[in-house]
Amino acid sequence: MYNEIDLDQIDLYAGPPIEEPARQYYFMAKCREQVREFEKKNGRRPCFFTQTFGCQMNARDSEKLCGILETAGYVPAENEEADFVIYNTCTVRENANNKVYGRLGYLHKLKQKNPAMQIALCGCMMQEQKVVEKLKKSYRFVDLIFGTHNIYKFAELLAQMNESDKMVADVWQETDQIVEELPSGRMFPFKSGVNIMFGCNNFCSYCIVPYVRGRERSREPKDILREIERLAADGVTEIMLLGQNVNSYGKTLETPVTFAKLLQEVEKIDGIRRIRFMTSHPKDLSDELIDVMKHSSKVCHHLHLPLQSGSSRILQAMNRHYNKEAYLELADKVRKAVPGIAITTDIIVGFPGETEEDFLETMDVVKKVKFESAFTFIYSKRTGTPAAEMENQVPQETVKDRFDRLLKEVQAIASQKAEELTGTLQTVLIESVNDHDASMVTGKMDNNSVVHLPGTPDMIGTYVTVRLEECKGFYYYGKTAD
Repeated sequence: MYNEIDLDQIDLYAGPPIEEPARQYYFMAKCREQVREFEKKNGRRPCFFTQTFGCQMNARDSEKLCGILETAGYVPAENEEADFVIYNTCTVRENANNKVYGRLGYLHKLKQKNPAMQIALCGCMMQEQKVVEKLKKSYRFVDLIFGTHNIYKFAELLAQMNESDKMVADVWQETDQIVEELPSGRMFPFKSGVNIMFGCNNFCSYCIVPYVRGRERSREPKDILREIERLAADGVTEIMLLGQNVNSYGKTLETPVTFAKLLQEVEKIDGIRRIRFMTSHPKDLSDELIDVMKHSSKVCHHLHLPLQSGSSRILQAMNRHYNKEAYLELADKVRKAVPGIAITTDIIVGFPGETEEDFLETMDVVKKVKFESAFTFIYSKRTGTPAAEMENQVPQETVKDRFDRLLKEVQAIASQKAEELTGTLQTVLIESVNDHDASMVTGKMDNNSVVHLPGTPDMIGTYVTVRLEECKGFYYYGKTAD
């Protein structure tokens, strides 16, 4: 839709429409007029900088923010010394909040040097009432605050901020609205994330996400497919289907559709070569989905399946709705159905009440499943979650010891698994020039492993056959096959 709309043809004297997303295009046109006024006064267009904290859902939201800003006429800046800075925040852990407060101190100094600078905060952290109250009281230099539920209103809020000399705060506690068809400033021209659902209904006892992202809402399949078709027409060959729990996609629709069925429809779209998805909850991973993965020529051989703990007792306390045996059975079923698949996971160490025996159960699962990689976390008490009120919080020295032991085991297994592919030929999507050596490029295999190889910038966005010559544990060095 946004490729077809000429903002200069929108009549700003007619007033904003009520319907979305037409209303937001009206305000994008209004923001463009504000940008032109800035340019007349300063001899240049205003520049913006975005910083994303948190998950891939946040990263996708930031692409939308960038798309709206660029459509309005703003130009990207390389750092926070910009006219407009926006932080898209995460609140999964307390230290994520502290990091944002620390960065705000830095921004305050920049704004003292440049009073015309504007600062906006959005994302999950803004959904916490105590955070918003703290910002209103102690961080009055922030110009705009909004949350996760009304991110689509960004153009409207931006226009309002530009006309106000006071802080604009607009945070919704919940919504049943899904508004897409808005501009998106993709980080990569050849791959993109696509939101298929929003929110979460699982309420794991340690997790704040359902409280800040809201209850589960699925997008209509036709809207998702239309978006992917447009992306494919624009040169995108790899997509990542995004949701807090993609396996439960479709349950809230008037006509329920399974995630497996959606994948089959996505696979039919010409131009799409790779399909990824994130994140899967073990309790909802169906035999139907495994079968689709088994027979698909486009779904990548990578499954991120968070374990969190190998102890059935701790899993129950976490409100995960599966036990150790069920997880092991599921992982075994996936490996048998899709040979060579990479299974990655998340593991929390030191959940309240975790004993040495519980921890050893986790180590046992790690040894049996042999994860290709694992994101390991020390339990962080998250205010506002049931787990934060639990007794028997594990002493930090005990948690640190267990974490180190787990990390050593995970890395040893991952390195061993990766070594098995050394010498093989693999298809790699080249994504960027190497960060440390401009004579090399970096890409990813179907199983999500990173490969560095000699190459040139013109290779970016292409698929090349690479011989993996050296394994470095979590990545490879290779060369294009002759």
